[in-house]
Amino acid sequence: MIGRLKGVLVSKQPPWLLIDVNGVGYELEAPMSTFYDLPEVGREVSLCTHYAVKEDSVALYGFLREQERSLFRNVQKVSGIGAKIALAILSGASVDEFSRLVQGGDVAALTRIPGIGKKTAERIIVELRDRVDTIGGGAPAPGPGGAAALDPASEAGIALQQLGYKPAEVTRLVKDAAAPGDTAEAIIRKALRAALR
Repeated sequence: MIGRLKGVLVSKQPPWLLIDVNGVGYELEAPMSTFYDLPEVGREVSLCTHYAVKEDSVALYGFLREQERSLFRNVQKVSGIGAKIALAILSGASVDEFSRLVQGGDVAALTRIPGIGKKTAERIIVELRDRVDTIGGGAPAPGPGGAAALDPASEAGIALQQLGYKPAEVTRLVKDAAAPGDTAEAIIRKALRAALR
């Protein structure tokens, strides 16, 4: 099991990261909550990881904070929730915000997260309400230099689609959120906040 990685950040194209650890490149999928706080490409980074093995695939997920990894693991214990929805939850709300939504029984806010319908939101509230306090304490990634750099709005649009938003919704969210000089991470952050309102 791989529990932690420390190495050089080679590329970051939401939701994918590539980390070079002593010459071995680890490809990870990460929520936007982690992307917001990543250092620049070429700098050292340390991530908590979750290694998932299924019948037909192996995946590695990365998180800057242990609370995020804990939420990612715990939310998947709810029937009907897998890694994709768990990443969408972390991309759409902080651990503290998610805890407040669950404790407050806010079904409407939870259903604004892609992949969560009313019944799933209700299951999350019922199954996680008692332990939310303890929680609170895709496509292959392009290789380095393998893809042309995208403008921030396009990169944000791709990331939002990976999180499960429909193309028409992505177009509207990016258009409303993008401002001159914004990075992709800033556009995504504003778009996700707007989507939860």
